[in-house]
Amino acid sequence: MSTYTRAGRHSERGRSPLNTPKGVMSKAARHAKIITLLEQHEVRSQSELAELLADDGVQVTQGTLSRDLVEIGALRVRSTGGRLVYAVPGEGGDRTPHVGEFASFEARLARLCGEVLVSAEASANLVVLRTPPGAAQYFASAVDRVGWEAILGTIAGDDTILLITRSPNGGGDIAQQFLIMSRTGKPAGSSALHSNNSEKDEHQ
Repeated sequence: MSTYTRAGRHSERGRSPLNTPKGVMSKAARHAKIITLLEQHEVRSQSELAELLADDGVQVTQGTLSRDLVEIGALRVRSTGGRLVYAVPGEGGDRTPHVGEFASFEARLARLCGEVLVSAEASANLVVLRTPPGAAQYFASAVDRVGWEAILGTIAGDDTILLITRSPNGGGDIAQQFLIMSRTGKPAGSSALHSNNSEKDEHQ
């Protein structure tokens, strides 16, 4: 198994950089919590959302909450009851980006790589991505939204994502591309992510 670890994510022995005070969580974990709340409730205002977060023990300022809503792509839409509520597009059903959306999804994934990607391990067509606790499902959702052809799918737990590539030996290249995005914060430019190399592998 090939292992790739991003420098700077590990602390001294016996100490973990992932431990946070009660009521405080990483940005990615907070984003995931907000998305879940918007899916479960008709949230009409930021103050309502802040109250829901507080009920779950998450304290957040108005400014931070406003930035979070922008970063997750939340929009105000008309509910079936006629009220304006916050919603996150692209969840469930057809996740294929529409014209003009692909670049923004890719850019957001690159930013997330810089914020939450801890390490990547590859074996054959499998890639294991590790994140801080609570961030894996949100990170996997960002990968799914981009919809790279080279990636067959993702399975996410709390802090670990299993990514499956279409190419039988594509794991190493994909892991490297994720780490490049984590270092640069920019979308991947490699054809390894945008194409299906299974035919070439089969003929080798």
